[in-house]
Amino acid sequence: MTDGIKKKRIKMKTNKNIFVLFILLITFTGTLFADGLIIIPRPSPLPTPFPLEVLYHHVDVKINGNVASTYIDQEFYNPSNQMLEGYYIFPIPKGAVINEFSMKINGEMVFAELLDANKAKQIYEDIVRQIKDPALLEYTGQGIFKVRIFPIEPRSNKKVSISYREVLNPDNGMYEYIYPLNTEKFSAKPVKSISIKVDLKTNKEIKSIYSPTHPIDVVHKDNHNAIISFEEENTKPDIDFKLYYNTNNDDIGLSLLSYQTGKDDGYFLLTASPSFIIDDDKIDNKDISFVIDVSGSMAGEKMRQAKLALLYCINNLNPGDGFDIIRFSTEAYALFGKTESAAKSNIKKGEEYINKLKAVGGTNIEEALSLALKENKGSNRTHLIIFITDGKPTIGETNDDKLIKRIKSLNNNDVRIFTFGIGNEINTHLLDKITEVTKATRTYISPNEDIEIKISNFYDKVQSPVLTNLSLTFGSGIKIFQSYPKNLPDLFKGSSITVFGRYTGSGSKTITLRGTLKGEMKSFTINPEFVSDSDKYDFIPQLWASRRIGFLLDQIRLNGEEKELVDEITQLAREHGIVTPYTSYLIMEDEEIRLRRNEIVEDFQTFPPAPVFRKQFKADYDAMKEKSGNRSVTISKEFQGLNQASNFAETKQGSGRMNYKDDEGYERNLSQQVKNVQGRAIYQSGKFWVDSELQKRKTKYEKRIQFNTDEYFKLLNDKPKTAQFLALGQNVRFYFDDTFYEIYE
Repeated sequence: MTDGIKKKRIKMKTNKNIFVLFILLITFTGTLFADGLIIIPRPSPLPTPFPLEVLYHHVDVKINGNVASTYIDQEFYNPSNQMLEGYYIFPIPKGAVINEFSMKINGEMVFAELLDANKAKQIYEDIVRQIKDPALLEYTGQGIFKVRIFPIEPRSNKKVSISYREVLNPDNGMYEYIYPLNTEKFSAKPVKSISIKVDLKTNKEIKSIYSPTHPIDVVHKDNHNAIISFEEENTKPDIDFKLYYNTNNDDIGLSLLSYQTGKDDGYFLLTASPSFIIDDDKIDNKDISFVIDVSGSMAGEKMRQAKLALLYCINNLNPGDGFDIIRFSTEAYALFGKTESAAKSNIKKGEEYINKLKAVGGTNIEEALSLALKENKGSNRTHLIIFITDGKPTIGETNDDKLIKRIKSLNNNDVRIFTFGIGNEINTHLLDKITEVTKATRTYISPNEDIEIKISNFYDKVQSPVLTNLSLTFGSGIKIFQSYPKNLPDLFKGSSITVFGRYTGSGSKTITLRGTLKGEMKSFTINPEFVSDSDKYDFIPQLWASRRIGFLLDQIRLNGEEKELVDEITQLAREHGIVTPYTSYLIMEDEEIRLRRNEIVEDFQTFPPAPVFRKQFKADYDAMKEKSGNRSVTISKEFQGLNQASNFAETKQGSGRMNYKDDEGYERNLSQQVKNVQGRAIYQSGKFWVDSELQKRKTKYEKRIQFNTDEYFKLLNDKPKTAQFLALGQNVRFYFDDTFYEIYE
């Protein structure tokens, strides 16, 4: 860093100072692709300082115990005909203590200058004053590495390789790894290819592996080694990649993270995971009744694929399992009439039975499920029913409510019925109510999807029960409420359970998970710390709200609309930024009513008036009443997605139907006009970013502060946490420390 760059001394008096300052301005406002960027300082033969394209960005992470080594490989392309000189900037992950750092450009080792967080903070402030853009304030508290790159030849590629090492510290037994990807606001073009691969090795057994920010694929090599990966193409990253993992040598690993600020009730995330490699004596025997629709509408390709799926399932039964196959159309018939052992001779009979199945007749769901529920009566073994159909009941009991009542009366053993609806001409309300009352899940297979793959993939997940009939208890001093899933599912080998909920109280408390294995009660205990004031895990409230909203929407869809449910969905969706066609319609309608009643002012609207969207979203909301058809299937899938959300992508159900063109003709998406800051949603409404909290809080003070003034920077220095709000733009309305602030140009 040159001596000319110090607080209150950036004055463009000489050509040298102008050049140095301009480098800094571009450095922090340039096109930031993923973790790093190359900027071209002025003067330059090109009209833009951001001409380079990113061809790919690959990250390879190796974690041994609690030491993480990160290796980054990026390739930039200069599409111009000019020889360029640039600077590569790498922001240090927040909270990371880096003890080794190396960098190569086109294979040659280079020296990178480290700017610590304090020096960077001062630079941020000085640059904001000059360029009148607060976006870089989000990086307050982070240091950077900077290195000069020359030459960047015309029509050529430039490869950049970085490696660094850091130590990860556990919190309640959970380790956190963060990789900086939050760069959407700086990106001029999508990154062509992004991949993150984490090779995790630990001394103790790996239990839970979880990312709240990105959909990940996990491959367990053994109990001490797992490969975690994330890939996307043509994307603009807008959130940091976060990965959490827990290790211990118990049969079931439990861990807890909590979030609580101010006087509000807290939020928690609890995970439960078994070992990956489990001895046979720790896997429960199960009985499965496969119930398949063979009515006339299943003829052709649907029947062919369903047969292949059933063949896969019965050939992958565990040695101690039992099974039966029930076919139904006008009437229902069973292969055995009760669950029989998975002996080779019985498997052969099952194969012959499946191969002879033909599609003909009506749809008698009542008789089929009645037969399946009676097969294992009085047994203490785990009994699952896999129910496959493509139609609505046409024979026997056809009334939804009466059929559900019949199923409940027969289901004395808490048998879970997993439903698979094929195509769109099915009664989604009926199938979803079946899964609701039997504490199972639903799956819908569209006409262009492979039935065999869908069913066999599901079976792989439930093949080996580890713990069934689960329950959680929390020690005294902590009150738990509104936790989801509402009914805990069974725990299977290779799976995990994530529970989001609310709590009151604080301190170290005992949590016990109980369940049944082969008829014997097992229990597992941890003693985590529930925080009384911490905003570290601010992703938890949004994911909890998604599950709560998904549950409430399903209640309205299946049981009818009630004002109390609608009001709660509207409030939660607004506060936490759960933007879907259904929630957006409710928010828009609510704000229109409250504006007419003068209950809120126009400045606090979270969404601007949008007649086109309101009409479209109302149609989606009204479609909740439909029991069959394409829209009904879509709604069922999306509501279950909300109710099972474990990462941010899953909270944005229906976002594909929220595209529009702004006044300047650019493609936008309404779901992208919301950010979560300090556990709550901030909406882009017109030129302002508006804090959802403003519709709820009674503020004692109001302050209007003009952007880029001395008063603005005094606020930033006096209350550093306001930087997260200020970074959103020049026009922001937000609530902080009992005060309503309006930042304006």
